[in-house]
Amino acid sequence: MNINGKNILITGATGFVGANLVRYFINKKARVNIFKRKQSELWRINDIKNKFFSHDVNLLNHADVKRAVKIIKPEVVIHTATYGGHVTQRNIPLIFKTNFDATINLLDSSLKSGAGIFINTGSSSEYGLKNCPMKETDVLKPITPYGASKALATIYCQYAAKKFSVPVVTLRLFSPYGYYDDVNRAVSYLILSCLRKTPLNIKSPDSVRDFVFIEDVIESYGNVLRNSSNLSGEIFNIGSGKQYSIKYLAEKIARLTGMNAQLSFQKKNKTLMTEPKTWVADCSLSFKELGWSPKFNIEGGLKKTINWFRSNIGLYS
Repeated sequence: MNINGKNILITGATGFVGANLVRYFINKKARVNIFKRKQSELWRINDIKNKFFSHDVNLLNHADVKRAVKIIKPEVVIHTATYGGHVTQRNIPLIFKTNFDATINLLDSSLKSGAGIFINTGSSSEYGLKNCPMKETDVLKPITPYGASKALATIYCQYAAKKFSVPVVTLRLFSPYGYYDDVNRAVSYLILSCLRKTPLNIKSPDSVRDFVFIEDVIESYGNVLRNSSNLSGEIFNIGSGKQYSIKYLAEKIARLTGMNAQLSFQKKNKTLMTEPKTWVADCSLSFKELGWSPKFNIEGGLKKTINWFRSNIGLYS
């Protein structure tokens, strides 16, 4: 599929991944539409607000979604809107409504409007605890409401793809980091603390995750569109294929920023939920079917992210 000129709808466009997608597709000369809530914060995309079409839509209201999708008639729908991924988002009914019910509303409306492809954004939290690299064929055993809700959404997308023989694809993201990330996410928090010369007290230094740079993440969506004629119901892991501890990340960022920030690491709190010793993606299917693999290693991605934060630190004041 040629992206140039395509009519694209993006949900979650005011969030981290969504905002980067908006910028990517604008640069690709697509006609970009976004769904947002009336109370959404626009700081990530405010500087480009004249380059896309904005629609205030409640994804939990099926009639509202159906009406808006019918007007837009998108050729491509990219669904990134989510709730529950942050520790502060604890409303369990809202987690399931946002991640499952809203996905049904959007997918149903998109299929009825004749959308050519629907890309659902999944999460590595769907897998639960594993002791080896996570594969798309693994049995899902989520250990959080967020993971369970995202797993339900992925399964529904697979069902719809097979039922209606349409391209519905899920990209199961691991731990993206980069431009416009939330201030409370690990990488952005560590970078901002170092740039501000704020002492760092790391509570879970041994926690491990598969951190993947946002430019690689965004490119995976482009690869899906370029291969859309061959896809229907697939799930693809999007990660770096390597895991790093929070301690390693903090020490690496302190060195790369040159700030020599004061680092202190707390001992493991036995009352907290057990942290996995393994949290890493097997991305062999993404390479085989999408021709996608990450271009940036952890140092390369962090350098670009640090440079961006230096230039845009005012956005986080």
